[in-house]
Amino acid sequence: MSSPTTTRPYHLAEGEGPALWHLGALLTFKATSANTGGRLWVQEAYGARGYAPPVHKHTHEDEAFYVLDGELTLYVGDDVIVARPGDFAWAPRDVPHTFCVESETAKFLAFSTDGGMDRFFFATGEPAGALTLPPPPQGPPDVEALVAAMAEYGVEMVGPPPSPRTGG
Repeated sequence: MSSPTTTRPYHLAEGEGPALWHLGALLTFKATSANTGGRLWVQEAYGARGYAPPVHKHTHEDEAFYVLDGELTLYVGDDVIVARPGDFAWAPRDVPHTFCVESETAKFLAFSTDGGMDRFFFATGEPAGALTLPPPPQGPPDVEALVAAMAEYGVEMVGPPPSPRTGG
């Protein structure tokens, strides 16, 4: 018999929360699976033009996006959504999706229910040295390692990352 999961209220101010550099972006976690009883994770993502993950689909959770600043193009199934500040987008589980930062920089919330996928970012990112964009990478990412890590969390990579839609 399992015991009920309980969580405690908490508050994080702007700039607070565990911060990672991951695939060229700054990810600041406002909620993790550990502090929500496995129910939810929320990250504030800050990325430069062209920041985009590979097209992927989740099998364990739904994912959502809320744009705070800048512009993203979200690709969810066959839908192409241009999202600006105040816009929200939902990517249901088992539907291939991705996004691409179109503006010079963008800041947005990415979150999912259920929790657990946040552990992927901690396993494959590095602690942020500052609350800024990371320095340029020293080479391409280890795609095989990322694909393997994604699979551990029930995420399948189904295509390459998109490029910005327009020339800058």
